[in-house]
Amino acid sequence: MTREPHTPAPARPQSPSLPDTRLSSVPPLLSTRATVVFLAAGFIGVIMGGLMFLSEKSAPRAIVTGLAAAGASIPVLHSLIG
Repeated sequence: MTREPHTPAPARPQSPSLPDTRLSSVPPLLSTRATVVFLAAGFIGVIMGGLMFLSEKSAPRAIVTGLAAAGASIPVLHSLIG
C-alpha cells in the first residue's frame, strides 16, 4: 500500500478486517442523568459547607452540613431532573 509523500502516516494502523469494538461493548459506569444529579448534589454540598464554615468557623459543622445538604438534595434533584 503506497501513500502520497505529503500525507501524514496514520497514528495507529487499522486492520480493515477487525472492527474496533472495545468501547461499544462496555456499558457506562453511570448514566448521564445520575452523573448530573451527583455533580449537582456535590456542588450544593460544597456551597452549603463553605457557607457554614464562613459563618461558624467550625470545620466539623461545615463538613456535616455539606454532607447533609448533598444527601438531602439527591432525591430532590432526582425528581426534578426527569
